[in-house]
Amino acid sequence: MKTVDTKLPPQRVKLIFNPGSGVNDESPLQIMAVVKEMQARQLIPELYLIEPDSNLQEVVDEAIAQGIELFVVCGGDGTVSSVTKALYGSAATLGIVPTGTRNNIALSLGIPTDIAAAVAILNEGQRLKIDLGLVICNGVSTPFIELCSVGLFSTLFPAGDDIQHGNITRIGDFLGILTTAPPSDIHLFLDDNQEISELGHAALISNMPYIGRNYKVGAPDAYHDGLLDVMFFADLSKLDLINYILTGVGTDNPEDHRIMHYQVREMVIDTEPAMAVMADGISLGEGSVRIKVQPQALSVMVGATASHEGQ
Repeated sequence: MKTVDTKLPPQRVKLIFNPGSGVNDESPLQIMAVVKEMQARQLIPELYLIEPDSNLQEVVDEAIAQGIELFVVCGGDGTVSSVTKALYGSAATLGIVPTGTRNNIALSLGIPTDIAAAVAILNEGQRLKIDLGLVICNGVSTPFIELCSVGLFSTLFPAGDDIQHGNITRIGDFLGILTTAPPSDIHLFLDDNQEISELGHAALISNMPYIGRNYKVGAPDAYHDGLLDVMFFADLSKLDLINYILTGVGTDNPEDHRIMHYQVREMVIDTEPAMAVMADGISLGEGSVRIKVQPQALSVMVGATASHEGQ
């Protein structure tokens, strides 16, 4: 039987729950389990259920004005990134209880998918300041916690995400985009004065060691090393890229040697013709982008297996 630690002082927490993440019919049980575990740890949850028209910036700003300092996100990577954007620039702390499909951010930060273990991190884990990325596209600045993509991955994402969530009617759209999307002249201007110009289909800029289908693309401390990891897919055909998406990278499937890797603090990407830009699954339009790291921009509660080097 679990004992309640009454020595901990009660703490108000904003619990932001996305009932659309993961397996939807599990949401009621997940909410009950999360609330129960939080109350056992003297965390007093103030529950907010995300709806399609939710304004998370207003939710976060109002809670901060009321003195709440810990925001716990119960959902997948998309939900975590949405709350991250709302917390950007504040002194509040992010907690994560992962209930999504991939949970790359939680995996990167050493946060388990077991609800009780994830809630335990909220007052037993370490508070770590992690980096964020910042994309400036069409005059608008957008922070991201996981990934920015330029090119084919950005164009395919909406249809691919719908298919992943069970909407198989989008398969035709996915294949249509795949067969008709042309390559572009992609120009990378890196912060060491290095310039790369190649005909290609995509570039990925990651802040986390895990992206996509839990593919490991960066070092364990990628989220607080003051750098962004760049993957440039210049010499790969569209079929090569799809194979990469489907099979990923792992011990038994080494990465394609043609993928070029760089680490940057800041970079500019120009494409001709203009290619689609996306940050954490949100479309930012097309055109030239400036991307830069924002060191130690967000406080997060992380697990024991997270890399704490440099802290």
